[in-house]
Order: sequence, then C-alpha cells, then structure tokens
Amino acid sequence: MDCVMVFANSHLMLSHVNKLAVIAAHTNQSQFLYPKHDSSAEATVAGSGESSNSLPVDFVNDGKYELFGLVDGFLQSEVKKLVLNSLEGEIYSDSLIAGAMTMALCYIHRMEKECSFGQTFSSRILVIKGSEDNPAQYMNFMNAVFTAQKQNVVIDACILENESGLLQQACDITGGVYLEIPQMAGLLQYLLWIFLPDPNIRHKLTLPPKAQVDYRAACFCHRNLIDIGYVCSVCLSIFCTFSPICSTCQTTFKLLGPPKLSKKKSKKTAS
Repeated sequence: MDCVMVFANSHLMLSHVNKLAVIAAHTNQSQFLYPKHDSSAEATVAGSGESSNSLPVDFVNDGKYELFGLVDGFLQSEVKKLVLNSLEGEIYSDSLIAGAMTMALCYIHRMEKECSFGQTFSSRILVIKGSEDNPAQYMNFMNAVFTAQKQNVVIDACILENESGLLQQACDITGGVYLEIPQMAGLLQYLLWIFLPDPNIRHKLTLPPKAQVDYRAACFCHRNLIDIGYVCSVCLSIFCTFSPICSTCQTTFKLLGPPKLSKKKSKKTAS
C-alpha cells in the first residue's frame, strides 16, 4: 500500500489537471477507495487545494501537500475497513477484477462527459493484481476489455504473483504493458519506471520485452480455459464438448450423418 500511495501521489504531482481514482477488487465486492462517493467526500475533493478548512484534520500534516494527505488518508482507512469487513465471510483466492474494471470505465465515461467543450481527455487503467484468475469472469472481463478498446482506454497490468492470461489479453488488445514483478522489493521502482509515464511516450523508453500472450478462451459450459473447442455459429459461444443445442441462444444444430454410398450399376456384358 505504501508503494501504491507513492505512485498515486506521483501521478497527481505530474500535472495539476491529473485525476485519480482507486478501486479495490476483493473476493466478494469491488468498491471505490478514492474518491468517496458521498456528500462530505465530494465536498472535500472539490475544495482540495483551495482551502485547508475543507480537509479532515487527520489527513493534513505539517509540511505535506494537502491533496497527498487526503489521498493517503482515504486509502489507508478504506482498505482497513474493506479487509476487516471481509473477515466475516468466506475467503477465496480470486477477486472481482471484471467488476472493478467496469466501475473504472463508468467513472472514466462520467469524467469525459464533464469535460468542457474542446478539452481533450485521455485515461488509462492500471491493474495491480496479486490474486488468481477466475475463468468464470471471462465474459464480463472481455466485455470490459473491448469496451476499453472502443473508448481508447489503455489497460496496464502489474502482476505481483499468479500469472494472469486474462490480463495478458487485455494489455495486448488495448496497447498496454503487462509486467510480472520479479522482486517485490523493487515494486515502487517498477511502478514509477514503467507505469507512470504516459503511454504516448513509452516508445522512447527502454521497457522490458513483451511476454507471450496466452489467448486461450474460457468455455461457456464449465468456465475452463481451453485450446480447442466448439463455437456456436449464431452467438459465437464456446464449448469444450459438443452439444446439439446451444445453451446460450438455444439454437438447434442439424446433425449430418455419414454420406450415403451410391451403388455402382454393373454393366452387362454382351455374350
């Protein structure tokens, strides 16, 4: 979390017009950590940098930029609440990344609509992931990825552990960077070196080579990643085993039997 907070503050420090949103994807929910969508938080965000009276006293320290203190305070308190609330339920090894990405795209769309006429707006999503992939989220995840591609939103992935084939596809489709952190001690250096620069200037940097993308798809029947499967010709659903009826669109396929062998007529020979 310390590395994430330093990275977030560095992004805000690059330009006074930069915006920041942090979303946590947990095992059973995804929620905004910053900014908070309530009246008091929105008033605080709107007044940040103008008057110190609009900031919570606990988030303002002597000699520290007020907006940085606001971001750090919200992230620390909201992560603590999220972890403590999740201890009561079951613990899973995966998280709802597809839901968090959808929330991020909705937030980006709202910010674009609030832009003044003639103002350009560029956005990107950085996924810092330490959980396992959940093939059951494949359809929702890929829908979010293609939506990001249509909106020209770059998706980057910083993998702490558990290699992610889904995020490899997301980064390759949207033109982002996929990186597995080799050493956790250097997490902050990798965040500032690779993910902080704008995507438009990354071609001028010496970045790690691209990893081979795993383009396996998840079947609709068992949610398993497969290399070879059956595709519905109507709705393009993917199945690992053959079925005469598509479970998604209920299309019935005609079964073609083996071709009938025509009998050759024997020629009568003249005596």
